[in-house]
Amino acid sequence: MATISGISKVIRASLIFLWAAIILAALIFYLANPAAFSAENIAAFLKANAGNIWIAYILISILRGLTLLPSTPLVIAGTILFPTEPVAVFSVSLIGIALSSTMIYFFSEALGFDDFFEKRKPDLVHSLKHRMETPWGLAFVAAWAFFPLAPTDAVCYVAGIVRLEYWKFFLAILLGEAILCAIYVWAGNALLA
Repeated sequence: MATISGISKVIRASLIFLWAAIILAALIFYLANPAAFSAENIAAFLKANAGNIWIAYILISILRGLTLLPSTPLVIAGTILFPTEPVAVFSVSLIGIALSSTMIYFFSEALGFDDFFEKRKPDLVHSLKHRMETPWGLAFVAAWAFFPLAPTDAVCYVAGIVRLEYWKFFLAILLGEAILCAIYVWAGNALLA
């Protein structure tokens, strides 16, 4: 049994190292070249890789969550890149957000954030868990996902840490993000027209 425990500690440490390395690399790249993360430059990058543009757009949308970068520039980039296809941009953006949020939700436990916060901040974890499990919990998560200045990835980690029922979490994220993405896509199209 000690071997299995030792292996799980190694896997958890490896996942934490990989996650930290991805964030550090993204942060260094961002600090060295912040203009690269503008919606226009993301759209230009995707356009330069036009052969598999939808695949690239979906992959970037999904993997974005591991770097803790916001989805907003990608949604706006999609709107710029595909101005005549708002439904496709909206759909791809939501698929990317859904898959990315799901990875973050489950990744929080795999990285041991649940144990870490339960040991160090048990009152905060209990309070957030209680708030998320009330009848208003779905509205709380959806509002967090909708509010543009609050990072949606943070609520994904918190929901994973407090073990909010996955279907409730997923439904709330989709609701909040669908409204926000719709505003970005169709308002962006109106501005570009």
